[in-house]
Amino acid sequence: MTIRILAIALAVLALAFRAGTALAEGAGDSTAVKSVDGKFFDKDDNPTYKVGQDGTVDWYTYSGFRRYHSDCHVCHGPAGDGSSFAPALKDSLKRISYGDFLVIVASGRKNVTTAQENVMPAFGNNPNVMCYIDDIYIYLRARADDAVGRVRPAKHEDRPQAFAEAEDACMGK
Repeated sequence: MTIRILAIALAVLALAFRAGTALAEGAGDSTAVKSVDGKFFDKDDNPTYKVGQDGTVDWYTYSGFRRYHSDCHVCHGPAGDGSSFAPALKDSLKRISYGDFLVIVASGRKNVTTAQENVMPAFGNNPNVMCYIDDIYIYLRARADDAVGRVRPAKHEDRPQAFAEAEDACMGK
């Protein structure tokens, strides 16, 4: 199990390197230009969301909502709106790149100012986060663009078979 988690963390760092990590870069244009097995990507090949005219979200956005609320919301607040001790991730995604997001989640981060000290723990060894890191990013990207609201999406696409297979492989099933 530990080797698999280490492999996931290394893969995330490799993706971050591929995606670039310039902090000022931001998430960029989130328009989906392609879909692979039900997962959408923007022009820079970063994962993104798709919301239909009737409000139906893609599976990965829905999964990201679920995963965000199982691990991230305790510190970062409901719907990525932030709290008194952690930033609003829906705002952070407007400033950081996909690569930055991956590195911060996997490795953690410490921000110290004269007013406060914020410490984000590293989640690189947590399969409940790392196996769904793209889903969480996609959900927060949709929140950053106000493409989805603060509540659980009412309608979502069915879970793609590719998602189920990747989830099983990552979780060691």
